[in-house]
Amino acid sequence: MKKRHLRNFAIIGTGMVGTAIGFLLKKAGYKVISVYDKSPAALKRATSYSGGKPFLNPQDAVQEADCILITTPDDFISSACGEVALSPSLKGKFVFHMSGAGGLDLLEAARKAGASVASIHPLQSFSSIDQAIKIIPGSYFGVTADKKALTPAKNIVRRLQGIPIVISPDQKPLYHAAACFASNYLVSLMNVVESIYQSIGISEKDAKKAYLPLVYGSLNNIEKSGSVAALTGPIARGDSGTIKKHLTAMDKNLRRYSSLYSSLGLITVKVAQKKGTLNAGQAKKINALLKGENHEHSS
Repeated sequence: MKKRHLRNFAIIGTGMVGTAIGFLLKKAGYKVISVYDKSPAALKRATSYSGGKPFLNPQDAVQEADCILITTPDDFISSACGEVALSPSLKGKFVFHMSGAGGLDLLEAARKAGASVASIHPLQSFSSIDQAIKIIPGSYFGVTADKKALTPAKNIVRRLQGIPIVISPDQKPLYHAAACFASNYLVSLMNVVESIYQSIGISEKDAKKAYLPLVYGSLNNIEKSGSVAALTGPIARGDSGTIKKHLTAMDKNLRRYSSLYSSLGLITVKVAQKKGTLNAGQAKKINALLKGENHEHSS
């Protein structure tokens, strides 16, 4: 019985992730029997990647499937699930979504219709279908599942060559917030770096060439030694004079980034103390500067 549940897949929503997962499921030996999307172009593309038969109605698409993957944008998961749940053949099947932040409540309609539900979320960032196909294998997946769906969900992740980590429903928002820091906010931070360099006349192209080796070096250090040991720079050294120069220059020229600099600085003080390179007196002095206590903010 368990094998039957892990054989035939329907994919509801054939954007970048749904299409890539369809391809990888097929490659892993599963059968994608159906794909559904409102966009004819997306449907055609998903068919070529996964071999799934295209359907124009979600209820028809899930009839023969053992496992239904809802890979629509997050805001549409619940309504897509509501449509799928109208199928008379949902009892005993599995319905999964792939949202990072969304919980199992998004699949409540399927659960009420007799399905077992789960979420499998690849901890990755994709810019294209082909890139997703390349980097999903080897990635960690956050798995949130009801009792019956947990083992099948973990098995699917492993067959996709992913590594499952079990995340409880109440942990999911924090799990996803951490992922946003690691990916989205890192991109935003690099945008800040570019903006600062552009403000002193360095082109975006040159700025990127200049700072990326520094970023890669830091990431290599984190990979080898961990985030605490990898910390370098003026806060790690207790160099309050340099911090003061930074704050004065930011306030004068790029006030919009001052609070970000200070917020990240306060976190960096704690990391430096964990590393053991910053004593209590130095930490107090730098914290005071970052909080504006010993630092005149220009109006």
